[in-house]
Amino acid sequence: MKDKSQMQKIARYGLGAFLVVAGIGHLTFSRKEFRAQVPDWVPISKDDTVVYSGYAEIALGAALILAPAKQRSKVGKIAAAFFAAVFPGNIAQYTDRRDGFGLDTDGKRLARLFFQPVLVAWALKSTSDT
Repeated sequence: MKDKSQMQKIARYGLGAFLVVAGIGHLTFSRKEFRAQVPDWVPISKDDTVVYSGYAEIALGAALILAPAKQRSKVGKIAAAFFAAVFPGNIAQYTDRRDGFGLDTDGKRLARLFFQPVLVAWALKSTSDT
């Protein structure tokens, strides 16, 4: 079994790669799917919201991978805050019954809501100093 720091590094790189790919998806191949998650109350267009959040995800993913050891904990907290900030979009997808990413039933959309805390924990645990 690998030591804790090696496992953290693998987890951090995995989350970083996940965010970079998701961010690229926001800008290209999954743009329409991501629009389904933007709540109607967001004051800018759904497309602009998807694009800006895509840029944020690419930046966060790169930061998780490239941040020096002294900054990793801060980056992890920022990533966790980002996951919390976009959670209302997941709730809106559920309550407004919007299909996207194969989430085409209430049960699937509800199940997805429980994955967001996992992302928050992943960001924090993979970047913690202890």
